[in-house]
Order: sequence, then structure tokens, then C-alpha cells
Amino acid sequence: MARIQLASGDTEETQRLFELAPHVSAPAAALSFAIYEKSQLPVRLRELMRMRIAQINECHV
Repeated sequence: MARIQLASGDTEETQRLFELAPHVSAPAAALSFAIYEKSQLPVRLRELMRMRIAQINECHV
């Protein structure tokens, strides 16, 4: 759940977030593609890093 106020709606939270700053969506998509499709890290290590980052940011996984 986002910590900022998003517009209500039936679309995914991520989509509603990028509607607040549409100029960020293309670079964010490129970053996501690079992380998930071009990464040289093993999947298990990458997911462990994501979990640790979420823990540091007090996000529930």
C-alpha cells in the first residue's frame, strides 16, 4: 500500500501512481526491464535483496 495519497480507482496502484507523474513511467519501465530481463544476478539473490530493502523500508512482503 502506498504511503502517499493516490486517486481512487479500479486500476492497479502502480498505474495510479504513475498517473501522478507520467514523465517518470517510461524511465521506470526501462529500469524494471533492465533489472528483471538483463540482470546478471541470480534470481534468488535478487529476490533476497528486494526482501531486505522492503524490510529496511518497513514494507510487508
